[in-house]
Amino acid sequence: MLLPHKLSHTGDQLAALCQELLAERRLILVSNRGPVEYRVAQNGELQLNRGTGGVVTALRAISKYVEVTWIASTMGEGDRLAASGQIGRFQVALPGQRLYLRLVTSPRNVYHKYYNLFCNPLLWFLQHYMWNSPYTPNVDAKVYDAWDNGYVAVNRSFADAVIAEAAHDRTPPFVMIHDYQLYLVDGYLRQQMPNAILQHFIHIPWPASSYWQLFPDSMRRAILESLCAADIVGLQTNRDVHYFLHSCQMFLDGAKVDYESRTVVHRGRKTRIASYPVSVDLAALHRVVRSPRVQEYEDKLRPYLGEQTIVRVDRAEPSKNITRGLKAFDMLLERYPHLAKRVKLICFVVPSRSGIKQYERYTQEIFDSVEAINARHGTEGWQPVKLFFENNYAQSMAGMRLYDVLLVNPVIDGMNLVAKEGPVVNARNGVLVLSESAGAYEQLKENVISVAPADLEGTTQALYEALNMNPTERRRRAEALRKTIEEEDITNWIYHQFRDLRNLACQLPLLMPV
Repeated sequence: MLLPHKLSHTGDQLAALCQELLAERRLILVSNRGPVEYRVAQNGELQLNRGTGGVVTALRAISKYVEVTWIASTMGEGDRLAASGQIGRFQVALPGQRLYLRLVTSPRNVYHKYYNLFCNPLLWFLQHYMWNSPYTPNVDAKVYDAWDNGYVAVNRSFADAVIAEAAHDRTPPFVMIHDYQLYLVDGYLRQQMPNAILQHFIHIPWPASSYWQLFPDSMRRAILESLCAADIVGLQTNRDVHYFLHSCQMFLDGAKVDYESRTVVHRGRKTRIASYPVSVDLAALHRVVRSPRVQEYEDKLRPYLGEQTIVRVDRAEPSKNITRGLKAFDMLLERYPHLAKRVKLICFVVPSRSGIKQYERYTQEIFDSVEAINARHGTEGWQPVKLFFENNYAQSMAGMRLYDVLLVNPVIDGMNLVAKEGPVVNARNGVLVLSESAGAYEQLKENVISVAPADLEGTTQALYEALNMNPTERRRRAEALRKTIEEEDITNWIYHQFRDLRNLACQLPLLMPV
């Protein structure tokens, strides 16, 4: 059953639903990265910083409406120091949020195997179709070791933390587990907490079954069996839902898969598979863009603008397809020389996973591409590409305020919130050029210029079309995009999930087994 995405819900409606939902049960959020990060200042004191990443951004809005206990990994030395002084959960001082944190600390070598050897170079690459299958992956003894002594070990630790957190609860909690790093937590929890209500939301794409077949059967089967121990598995798009159902049909012996009702019955448990497309926090976005810091960055960026300006905002990772976007811009300037000194490309690139060699190599390719384009088409007083390589959210927001064209061309993305943030904050009726394989495309496709991520010629022509679109059509598309995104903001995303959890809770036992 499809969700009524066009139905918008207010904060007051969500708050009322939260009160009903949590009248008898409490909520535990589980993700690898937490809502805050602790850093050690030069004077040795701990500094509290807001966490980064799409998962954190999406989930942090929940604690505005309900009290949340968030279980997450220690990510650095500051987190480890903060965790060492705590037993169990502790309150986090964030204005307007009722947030408690419980940190899971893994031995450094175990976490390295889990995160740097298994999660990112294997699972992330698999789920983004990024393997070069004639050559990679090579699932050798090191990979099996990373699975057994990294991924499995950390997932068990997370499950143990949830069990400890809920040990004294009178009623089974709601447990919302997030993303690919924690696929095995559901299965471990179900064994020890049979009456807990488990939801697992996957923020990244779910690939076709044929691609999963490159992965060892024992690992993919363990992942699917664990996920089917949840009550609800949430994904970003209808495409992802279909592929997940087919994976269960292909790889789980005895599973009964119903594509119409979107359910999987496995080992006597029915799991609902649902699409919940994540979105943006409109109120937070508007606060940011009105802030003096963003306005200051707007002033700083204006000297870099052209008569028309193309903007892109990405993490420095291969799935974002940055180098192909740069190549298309290079072709644009070569094909249409009259655009020289008139059209600029500004790239805001956030460093990502610098400890992984594939990412280091890709980052260097980005720098090399920018240098080559500027050498080929630039002059002493003018360069066509400006690259900002830093994690500076306010600066990126300022850039999105100023674009005439926003290029979002990932190879594939679970959603891609840049495609939703840009149209909301942009002040110039900018045109969105969007990859068909971005999750956001499912909702926004009627008012964007579509591109296939590998189609260099098509992307070049899409950029030219966007730059030459008449003002009336630009305005119509921009207004339509804003309306769609405003109707389906982060409040709506949370509401639909909580509604489904409430409906499920009404059918299940309330008391913990004695």
